[in-house]
Amino acid sequence: MTFHPRTLRTAICLIALQIPLQIVASAQSPTPTPKKPATKKVAVEVDPQVEARRTLAMSLVTSLADEARSFRDLTQRARVQARTADALWDADPENARALFKRAWDSAEAADEENSRRSEEEVRAMLAARGSTASRQRPNLRREVLRMAAKHDRELGEEFLRKLEESRKQEAEKAPAGTNSQATARINPDDPPQAMAQRLSLARQLLQDGDEARALQFADPALYPVNTFGMNILDMLHEKNPAAADQRYMSLLARAMSDPVSDANTVSLLSSYVFMPYMYITVRPDGNSHTRRWSDNNAPPANISAGVRNAFFRTAASVLLGPVPEPDLSSSGRLGTYVVIARMLQLFEKHGDAQAPALRARLAMLLNDVPERMRQDDNALLTRGIVPEDPNRDRVAEALDRLQRAKTSDERDRIYFEASRAAKDPEQARELADKIEDSGLRQQMRAYLAFEAMQAAIRGKKPDEVMRLARSQELTNVQRAWGLTEAGALLAKTEPDRAAEALELATAEARRIDQSSPDRVRTLVAVVTQLQKVDSARAWGMMSEVIKAANSVSEFSGEDGELTVRVEFKGGGAMTQNHNVASFDLTGLFTALATEDFNRAADLPKGFTGESPRAVAMLAVARTALSKKPKAEPR
Repeated sequence: MTFHPRTLRTAICLIALQIPLQIVASAQSPTPTPKKPATKKVAVEVDPQVEARRTLAMSLVTSLADEARSFRDLTQRARVQARTADALWDADPENARALFKRAWDSAEAADEENSRRSEEEVRAMLAARGSTASRQRPNLRREVLRMAAKHDRELGEEFLRKLEESRKQEAEKAPAGTNSQATARINPDDPPQAMAQRLSLARQLLQDGDEARALQFADPALYPVNTFGMNILDMLHEKNPAAADQRYMSLLARAMSDPVSDANTVSLLSSYVFMPYMYITVRPDGNSHTRRWSDNNAPPANISAGVRNAFFRTAASVLLGPVPEPDLSSSGRLGTYVVIARMLQLFEKHGDAQAPALRARLAMLLNDVPERMRQDDNALLTRGIVPEDPNRDRVAEALDRLQRAKTSDERDRIYFEASRAAKDPEQARELADKIEDSGLRQQMRAYLAFEAMQAAIRGKKPDEVMRLARSQELTNVQRAWGLTEAGALLAKTEPDRAAEALELATAEARRIDQSSPDRVRTLVAVVTQLQKVDSARAWGMMSEVIKAANSVSEFSGEDGELTVRVEFKGGGAMTQNHNVASFDLTGLFTALATEDFNRAADLPKGFTGESPRAVAMLAVARTALSKKPKAEPR
């Protein structure tokens, strides 16, 4: 090939120019990152047994949901549909959402039916003896709402709107005059249903650890100030003090500028700073209502001076405002006097400048106060503010009233109170023996025997429990339960002795009448504890449990409790209800399914009752659905 001289020179120049350009381009270009060796994909596989159990569990729950449609008991229909939706949510949210909506429809029908029955009971009792008391029936829509909102806020809000609309329609249908009271002011201790529903739901979510969703429901219902809203703030303060303080300061600001604020507003606001979980309101007639949601009511250590001073400013502004007429506030003049007398102690203790003005207002109201409420020993004036004297002798205080007792019934009531207050079991027994009425005396002895056994259980003293369980003053149910608890205490350290205690408990359970639900409950408790020490025998006793349950239509498989009741001859009673988890099927079937899922899954089919069958089946299914199966590297 022949090149022209000019062409050759041009080519040489172009080559010369390209060299430096390439050098510059190389300098400006980032150094390429060396490629990482490709990550080798690790093959994973799900444990086939875990997946099989999960598949079976979903099938059990879905079948139960379909079966629930034909349940005769409307309450059980709604409850089971909601619980199946709750159990299925993580595995199949769309199907679960549809089930929740079906449960809501069932709950509306159940609540309507329960309301009709309650009205019939009230009319019947009123005609029979002039009493309007009736047994409280469950609120199914509230149950469905709580479970649904836990998973889906929008669904919860939808149900809440439906509930509020239903309340409005019920109010419109109510006879004229039943809603004639002014609506501008709420009862702080019994807020409107819409507020109460929101706060109840928020409390449940907060207990479950879902703070964000809880506050979404609670925030619109914290004001006007009410007992349940303050309880939410106290709970929140333990988990997130900053968020609680922010909302509390907002309440203080709104209360200060609100003409509807009264003494009860101040009383409830004081709980956050000085006595959490204790909420005191006082009515215009001077009668008070105290709600206490915890034994620890000491002032929080982390309340800032700024928050405390803000409370004092709001309290002074409200309490020193125009004196309310009885029908224009929830506290009235008498209630205002009581609240000022209580708050004045806090103002003086912390040296607030408004203390003299409050003392002057207290003196101005004194003429409206009956003598009985002015006395220094009025416990209401110091409740929650002045710590109780740990050396206080309540027994002596009760016995001091004997000289003023005019009848044997009054003396018996005093000996009853003194016996309850006695810390020494022997002294308690001696005081109970002084009760003249033989029926009340026997009831008190039985109460003391049960309290002693409970104390031994709390103290983890199995030998003492077994000794006390022999008391003839206990019922068969109480005795059997105590022996099962002794077995539980001995299970890890002395399984042979635990088995002996459970053998005695079995004998006690079998002495209970076959038509009583308590027979089934105690047998359930026996097998629940027996499963921990002798699994084979526990499985063997399940046929007896199921047979006993099928003989008693009242056995639901849940809500097991022990009731201790003392009735007084002159009227009145003391009732204590103790929830007993081991009486319920949930714990038993959870333990059985954990040990052998397939075998446990067959057992619920043996129950003829809708409720126990559903409770057992859901307990089994949840052991497989509660956690998603983990993929293992292969």
